[in-house]
Amino acid sequence: MVARARIKAEPRAKRGIVAALAMLVFALFGISAPAPAQEQRSAIVLEVDGAIGPATADYLAQGLARAAEADAPLVILRMDTPGGLDTSMRDIIRDIVRSPVPVATYVSPSGARAASAGAYILYASHVAAMAPGTNVGAATPVQLGSMAPAQDDARDGEPAGEAAAPANASEAKAVNDAVAYIRSLAELRGRNADWAEAAVRTADSLSANAALEAGVIEIVAEDLDDLLAQLDGRSVSAGGVERTLETSELALTRVEPTWRTELLAAITDPNIALILMMIGVYGLMFEFMNPGALYPGTIGAICLLVGLYALAALPVNYAGIALILLGIAFMTAEAFAPSFGALGIGGLVAFVLGTTIVIDSDVPQFQIGWPVIAGVAAFSVGTTVLIARLAVTSHRRHVTSGREGLIGMVGTVVDWNGERGHVFVNGERWRATGVDTIEADDAVRVTGVRNLTLDVEPATGGEHRGMVRPAQLTEE
Repeated sequence: MVARARIKAEPRAKRGIVAALAMLVFALFGISAPAPAQEQRSAIVLEVDGAIGPATADYLAQGLARAAEADAPLVILRMDTPGGLDTSMRDIIRDIVRSPVPVATYVSPSGARAASAGAYILYASHVAAMAPGTNVGAATPVQLGSMAPAQDDARDGEPAGEAAAPANASEAKAVNDAVAYIRSLAELRGRNADWAEAAVRTADSLSANAALEAGVIEIVAEDLDDLLAQLDGRSVSAGGVERTLETSELALTRVEPTWRTELLAAITDPNIALILMMIGVYGLMFEFMNPGALYPGTIGAICLLVGLYALAALPVNYAGIALILLGIAFMTAEAFAPSFGALGIGGLVAFVLGTTIVIDSDVPQFQIGWPVIAGVAAFSVGTTVLIARLAVTSHRRHVTSGREGLIGMVGTVVDWNGERGHVFVNGERWRATGVDTIEADDAVRVTGVRNLTLDVEPATGGEHRGMVRPAQLTEE
């Protein structure tokens, strides 16, 4: 019994030793195997170069959303802008303030600026930075820019001039609203609120070093690498949470605009929007003039809807749109009404006035260019002349269908008895009345139509329009 127990125990002991050795080998491999490399974190870089509009706001909104989804440690907004639309600026600032990811706005490269709307965005960012040779300021609302005359001898950090008194209550409201807005952003980020007010009231501007000394920005950096080095270890509050930035080992990931943003940037150009709207209006007009053509109506409807969408994204003056439509209506009516040019000239004046005021903004980048206005006006006048010419030509032509088309046609008498008989006109057999001297096979001309009976008279000068001699005719 003891021997049998030893025999049975030996395989168990061997199995235990093998298991222990296997565990030891796995443990050794686990210790010696290198740990998987951690994916390097990266900062999202967004580029704003040019006027701020709906496309810019859409691009930044998508970039900030992507950074939040990826839990990025930082968003760098590299900016060079002369300003832009107030509505788009406020949308961008709202997204920055709500962002759970810290946003560092960096005005670069040298020679860049953060003017007007750009100054507000810089103030709203968690970190404000500038490159040497850049400037910030001139935040007065553009339509009120004449209120702050610039002085050539103004020094950095000092007001550019005394603010002129607002011309009316609406201007005073606009200035006070802008001042309150930028001061609230300055207080939110702990920056110089007094200079921010001066930037609005007197269009004051600062260079990068002067802005650093005045407490407008926190960093002056040579490039993005220098910016990341100076950001490392700074504490910011984003999304209500205090964060310490760790940027020394961050990589940079640039986010390019999507096709949707590129399309929005193209169609929200006021010049493109106006051209699209005009193509839509004239396309539908030609479709109504030639029902069933399909192509003008289809292309016109698409262009009109895209143009209206673009105008809805821009600050539009509805009086301008009304004047444009009125001008088109007058120029079209000129082709059909004997106004001797009054409607055409009035329509052209209304159209030009409408295109000049349709965009309710004084930002130069969002104004309709005079070459475009002249081109569209010339096209409208040319279309009016073409329609008028077609109308006159059509009016001079003889009617070729219906009751009026029969008058003047020449036919052949099929049979005749007294003052009545049947004639063959325009390929059809008609009852007819006329003088009793008419005989069979005579040529007759139609002089009138009464219900289904023709009034005819003997034709002179041979066969004329509409005359057909059938090979064989039979009486009714």
